[in-house]
Amino acid sequence: MPASGGGIDLSTSLAGLRLRNPVVIASGVLGVSIGLMKRAEDNGAAAVTTKTTTLEAREGHPNPVIVELRYGLLNSMGLPNPGAAEMGRILRRAKEILEIPVIASIGASSPSEALRVAELLSTADAFELNASCPHVRGLGIDLMADPGLLAEMVSALKSLGRPVFVKLSAHGDVLQVASRVLGAGADGLVAINTLKGMAIDVWARKPVLGGIYGGLSGPAIHPVAVRVVYELYEEFPGVPIVGVGGVERWEDAVELVLAGASAVGVASALRRGFEVLSEILRGLAEYLRCEGFRSVGDLVGLAHS
Repeated sequence: MPASGGGIDLSTSLAGLRLRNPVVIASGVLGVSIGLMKRAEDNGAAAVTTKTTTLEAREGHPNPVIVELRYGLLNSMGLPNPGAAEMGRILRRAKEILEIPVIASIGASSPSEALRVAELLSTADAFELNASCPHVRGLGIDLMADPGLLAEMVSALKSLGRPVFVKLSAHGDVLQVASRVLGAGADGLVAINTLKGMAIDVWARKPVLGGIYGGLSGPAIHPVAVRVVYELYEEFPGVPIVGVGGVERWEDAVELVLAGASAVGVASALRRGFEVLSEILRGLAEYLRCEGFRSVGDLVGLAHS
């Protein structure tokens, strides 16, 4: 595991969660494999976020579900997961093995449903409410259009005494939604989820993805993520933000931290292997050293100065 050295402090804090560094595995890329979670930890990840879990098991969308583009990935997984009861059993085993925090991503369409899922995932260190999946109706981006309902879901989750983060989309009025969920007690924000898009096979003259629409991730959405994090920090200074979107290199991570993120999520870059986490952390530590900073906290929101 990469360690900070030379007086450099990579640790950070998210609503009471102490992280050894700011690099978090974003939701959706580790599946249900505890082995992959452990590999992420061994390569430096400071926390892992589960795939989004719904109350009942979901098979997801028909193949093909992923297409690689010149500028990123387009996926239409459809939130496949084993259901909250089984994921709860997986989390209990994971907590026996992992030393880093586990954040449970929750997909629900009502406060009572969100609460039931969270109760079954109660061994998690924190909850992330997915309010922004762009390719599943009723369980994602639709919630961004109903900030009142989203606020009620946050209030329900807060009753369990865990930190609650809300994962936002760049679609819609993100500042208004953020204001409502923070007013309801959300402890932090995650921004951004994938952007809704699609790809068409010009030879078959049909949509490529089995689910037709998908979520665009990777380098193409990074400038959007930086913009949203910057706006959120400007509007809500002091609120913990996890910046997600196109973090492929250490420079991308630093950019999000300068915009206002206290931590950064990595997802699509893991297609290159878990070693990318070590590379990002080494680059971050070297940047701090070369630029005369002693801690990651010194960088958070510095682009606003």
